Formats: sequence, structure tokens, C-alpha cells
Amino acid sequence: MSFSELDKHYMARAIELAAQGRFTTAPNPNVGSVIVRDGEIVGEGYHRQAGGPHAEVFALRQAEHLASGATCYVTLEPCSHYGRTGPCALALVNAGVKKVVVAMLDPNPLVAGRGIQILQDAGIEVQVGLLEEQARALNPGFLSRMERQKPYIRLKLATSLDGRIALANGKSQWISSPESRSDVQLMRAQAHAILSTATTVLADNARLTVRPEGLAISRLEDGSVRQPIRVILDRSLKLTGRELLFSQNGPIVLVHDKHYKPRFENPQVRFIAVDADELGLNLSELMPVLASENINDLWVEAGAVLAGSLWQAGLVDELIIYQAPVLLGDKAKAMLQLPNYSELCQAQHFVWTSVERLGPDLKLTARLEPCLPE
Repeated sequence: MSFSELDKHYMARAIELAAQGRFTTAPNPNVGSVIVRDGEIVGEGYHRQAGGPHAEVFALRQAEHLASGATCYVTLEPCSHYGRTGPCALALVNAGVKKVVVAMLDPNPLVAGRGIQILQDAGIEVQVGLLEEQARALNPGFLSRMERQKPYIRLKLATSLDGRIALANGKSQWISSPESRSDVQLMRAQAHAILSTATTVLADNARLTVRPEGLAISRLEDGSVRQPIRVILDRSLKLTGRELLFSQNGPIVLVHDKHYKPRFENPQVRFIAVDADELGLNLSELMPVLASENINDLWVEAGAVLAGSLWQAGLVDELIIYQAPVLLGDKAKAMLQLPNYSELCQAQHFVWTSVERLGPDLKLTARLEPCLPE
């Protein structure tokens, strides 16, 4: 299917709009929409938060009567089901839109082509696949939950040049710069949930929240900060409910060995029991459970043990390293606890996707690359 340069221009604008919802839409996907008539944009919008109007509805409201006979560009297939809002596909039909250009189909089983069918049954011309790769990049968490039944996992590490996360005595504040720590707040703000351990919570008395004072609020389009869900691995239920973690409103998930019973009740806390062995909690068992709880993505902040466990289980989708220009020595703590390999191909191989300068530090982003046999 061929698309014109103008088609690409309008869809690129829809993708730009969709990205504005990245701090607030979870568990829904980021979606943008543009309505064009006679070569002019007459309406545009993006999905802001779950339960609120979808992108197409905002665009139709802005376009008003000019939507009749127009072309709608949308980054994700219009929904076809009744939830907290009505079907966007029907809204487009009722507005008299002549043509709809869709970047990608919606993998949600509640939609999955039904939105396209509603449009086509109404005689609307539909084209699919324009800038699909860019549209998919808007929603790695939503797509992972729908297609793989697991959250998209980003593992964050703050390291020295020699790959150390703390001194031998455990001191690590601060390896990274204020600029890096501010960026961490921004990444937390975009995350649907933060994953950490009870050990980290107790050692740092951590809240694991987004701190507005450490965040460049101007980078949030409407100035709002949504606190992520906090998922804490607490195998033997060491947390008492009196830690600073629980002083911040917002949902908390405590994951524990199924042989332990919760010792306290708190309306904001959900307990999830999973299998465990001598190596720890079964993380592979946990991920589909978190996906069933509508958690799109996890931002992981923890020590070398959890980082290594996630890595060995093949659960990490993206590695984000804040690397400071300092050397801590071979006695300092390594960033990942991994087994000894006998062959190079047993080691994890990466594809660098971005390198960014943050003050004196580097922010390195990488994804796993399968090691192919020679």
C-alpha cells in the first residue's frame, strides 16, 4: 500500500500528539489523531488518560462539522467496544468521515480488526500501515502486555566507568550526577510501575515515587505527575507497613513466597503470592500475573541480585545505564550478579539504541541481541 508524503506528514503529527500522553494514559495506549479536510488540519487530539475521551473524539470535537467528508489519521486502530467511553469507530462513522488512515492494528482482543470492519461496513475507505514502526514505538508496554502477556521491562543502573554500582561497603550516593537523577525522575514519571525489593526499601527507606522537585516539570505538557504503581519483591514479607514507602498514597503490590502469609492490611496494598526456590521468587511466573493486573511496563530500580535474576531469566527488554566518569575499583559491587560463562556466546549481547550526555554522565540505552550460532 502506497502513501503520499502528505499522508506521512499528517501521521507524523498524529504520532507527535500521541507522545504527549505518555505520562498519564496507562494502562491505555498512547494514541494521537489528526483530521484533514481540503489539505488543512481541521481537528487534532490525543488520548490523555484512561476513562477519558480517546484521541479521535478530541479531534472530532475540534473539527466539528468539517469532519464530514474529511480524512482521519490515527496512530492505532479505532476502538470498537463499549468501555468507559463509546467506540471511536462509530464516532467516526457518525461524523461522516470519508477515509481513515491507521498506523497499526490494535492487538487488544477487544478490538483486533473489529474497528476496521465497522469503518469498512459503513463504506469508509481504510488504509493501514503508515509509519507503523514509529507507532509501535509509542507503546512498547501496551504491546508487550497484549502480545507477550508480560510487562515491558526497563532495567535502570547507575554505574561507574568500570561497571560498579556501589563501593565495597555499600555506599553509592551519589555515583550519578544531578542531571542523571533528574532524568531518572522523568523516566519514573513515564513508567506505569516501578519494581524493586524489600531489601532496597529497607536499606534506603525508599518511597519509590516521582519527586516533582527533582523533575523538569516543563517537560510535562500539562504539568501533572502520575505516581507509578510500586511493585516490591518481599519474599518473606519483611515489610511491616510502617515504612516510608507506605506514607505515599498510591497502589503498592507486595510479591511474596506463597508459603508466607500477609501480616498487615492496608487498602492501598495488594499481595501477590508466587512460587519460590533457593534462588528466590519465580519472576517468570510473576510477569503474566502483573500483565493480568493491566501493568504495561516496569521500571526496575534494585541491586545486582535482582538485576542479574531478571537478566538470566530473559525478562529484561531494555537496559538503561547512567554511567559516571569515575572508577571505583575491582572490590566495588558489580552492576549485575551473573554466572561465570565458558563461551562468549553464553554472554548477553546488546544493540545500542541511544547514547545521551547528561551533565558529566552518559545515558546508555541498549536492547538484547540474540547470539546467533556461527
